[in-house]
Amino acid sequence: MADRVTVIGWDGSPLTAVATAALSAATLVAGAAHHLALPEVPANAERIRLGSIDLAARRIAGHRGSAVVLADGDPGFFGVVRNLRAPEHGLEVEVVPAVSAVATAFARAGMPWEDALTVVAHPRTLRRAVNVCRAHHKVAVLTSPGAGPAELALLLEGVHRTFVICEELGTAREQVTVLTSDKAADHVWRDPNVVIVIGGGPEQQAAGSWIAGRAPQGVRGWALPSGAYQDSAAGPGAEPGEGESPGLRAAQLARLGPRTGDLVWDIGSGGGALAVEAARFGAAVLAVDSDPDACARTAAAARAFGVQLQVVQGRAPHVLERLPEPDVVRIGGGGVPVVTAVADRRPERIVTHASTRDEAEALGAALTGNGYAVECALLQSVELDTSAWSERERSVVFLLSALRSDLAR
Repeated sequence: MADRVTVIGWDGSPLTAVATAALSAATLVAGAAHHLALPEVPANAERIRLGSIDLAARRIAGHRGSAVVLADGDPGFFGVVRNLRAPEHGLEVEVVPAVSAVATAFARAGMPWEDALTVVAHPRTLRRAVNVCRAHHKVAVLTSPGAGPAELALLLEGVHRTFVICEELGTAREQVTVLTSDKAADHVWRDPNVVIVIGGGPEQQAAGSWIAGRAPQGVRGWALPSGAYQDSAAGPGAEPGEGESPGLRAAQLARLGPRTGDLVWDIGSGGGALAVEAARFGAAVLAVDSDPDACARTAAAARAFGVQLQVVQGRAPHVLERLPEPDVVRIGGGGVPVVTAVADRRPERIVTHASTRDEAEALGAALTGNGYAVECALLQSVELDTSAWSERERSVVFLLSALRSDLAR
């Protein structure tokens, strides 16, 4: 095993005395081509071009002498340190950090960033990174080949955002470009780059800054009374949408489990209560309804609660054909045709409800026949008037929750 392993971050600035001393003693140096070309790299040291981190780690583990790994930015932030410390390699490392690419990008943009989320976009994670950009007002995206600014923009179709694209930070070819997301796909961008995605809501205020990333929302709790959304959206007297009783909504959300990186379809969004609450969990949400008044109420509720979601007016199942792939779906109505159309898109989870047992059986059969494991529960809620402890309202509904069969255990 190497006698000593030092990981040095590089941000284009002159190396520190500690970094220079570690390099001068190195008998093996690993890094990208521009790292290995640094004049501080000893001429007689063994050199490894970093491609596969695991392969380099095995080479380092078998080396006798002092090894140095050079990496861009802060190597402890989505960098090589985690890979090198993996149990299978058994390496203990010393780290000489540098300014991270994310910090540098925000500095170039002249923006604060404690309220930003940071995501890594690879071809396999690109869709989830885009969902975070849909749901959050400020996101830093660490891109990779095949998952860069153009691909981000194409998947954000229909969602307006501003891109700050920082190419080759810290090098002589550094360039910062600001443009709207609909223009980003028209250009070719140089790697590596960082994309700051901005839009869809106000920045966090200085007085409210106490936690980095996604700050908790001001409203406490979830499955709020329907009146909280009705009053915010259209004033007292607004009619709730189908299936918007707090008890049913709580059960639906519990079974969907929306989370950051997910895309939720809320079909038949009504007054927007479930759509807004899913967005409050950090998910990206598409709220679909054929009624323009319902769409307006959903958009108003989202503004009132300070969340980002996209409202789509149209009738299911036809409108679903042009929507991006969902992770979880709540179906508020439309029967078997809508359930079948949603199942064809293969989301992980689907929840819907029925008012009669016959309807529940038909929906359950459609889900089972399309490759889902289905559970059904009869939910009954009774609202009491606590001044007289008499029954005020009773609700009975069949709740169906479906998990894609390949994920069921």
